[in-house]
Amino acid sequence: MRKVSIAIGAGILAVLGVSIATAQDRLPRECRREIRQLCGSDRGEIRNCLREKAGSLSENCRTQLRERIGARRDAPADGKRARTGTGQEIAYGAAPLQKADFWPGRGEQAPLVLFVHGGGWKRGDKNMMDGSPMLSHWQEAGYAVASANYRLVPDATVEQQAADVASAFAWFRSHADELGIDPERIVLIGHSAGAHLVALVGTDPQYLAAKGLSLSGIAGVIPNDGAAYDVPSQMGENAVVLGDTYEQAFGTDPERQKALSPTRHAAAPNAPQFLLIHVQRQDGIRQAKGLEAALKATGTSVERHEFEGRGLQGHAEINRKLGDPAYPATAVVDAWLKRVFAR
Repeated sequence: MRKVSIAIGAGILAVLGVSIATAQDRLPRECRREIRQLCGSDRGEIRNCLREKAGSLSENCRTQLRERIGARRDAPADGKRARTGTGQEIAYGAAPLQKADFWPGRGEQAPLVLFVHGGGWKRGDKNMMDGSPMLSHWQEAGYAVASANYRLVPDATVEQQAADVASAFAWFRSHADELGIDPERIVLIGHSAGAHLVALVGTDPQYLAAKGLSLSGIAGVIPNDGAAYDVPSQMGENAVVLGDTYEQAFGTDPERQKALSPTRHAAAPNAPQFLLIHVQRQDGIRQAKGLEAALKATGTSVERHEFEGRGLQGHAEINRKLGDPAYPATAVVDAWLKRVFAR
């Protein structure tokens, strides 16, 4: 069973004798609302959902959940789970969340896949990579893998989050020799909010320019099932479930929303190559098609592939199953990475 990368401890949900659904009833209202948004209301599904996706809950909700179901005694007091894999944690900045996990590849100049997690810009954790099909699959291919945290809304702005992604990229590039990676073969991949952030860093040159780098230094970008590439058009979509999330992240100023829209920056210099993958969420389809068209209009190499899956379940599955050889998106990403990383 896949390791559970959440603050209440790796694998703990699979071994606890306490019912998660029962524990949920005693949680604060806001935390119960988060769980319903993430996992639905079916009690039987909540347990399975939280095994895989509890890392997407807010830190406060994870803490409340941990207290109610009784975490293992060896769970770290600061809320971060003990490391169970071979990843090396590095700090690419001074803030507590400016950290990344790194797994080396094969050879002296291995390509690097740098992953940016999702979570509505306000939650999520780099630890989801540990034990995932993505990690094992990319390691088998000989690639180095990194998974980056970034500062979260509301304590940070989306602008600062994009700056964090650029800083993480710059750190790995500048430490390439000691890590055994090729600085010219680094691909950014992000899911959900992370898809938006890697697309923004790959289209708006200001974030890498602040680190003394240009967009041509990114080998390629894979936004995975994002839905905020053109923020003004996204505002109000899925308002019942996600409207507050988008407003918290992007505010109400249309000019700021445009400035945070990768599609609006596609006319500027871009990363050389993009692979857009998504499921069959209507807003995600529209947003991906819009970004694809904008990139093609400026001559940027871009592919777009749609996979089966609907709603939030499909949205989660394309991230959770990526790397599984039986999942269709895996072969598409494999072929694209092989081409981009070819010397």
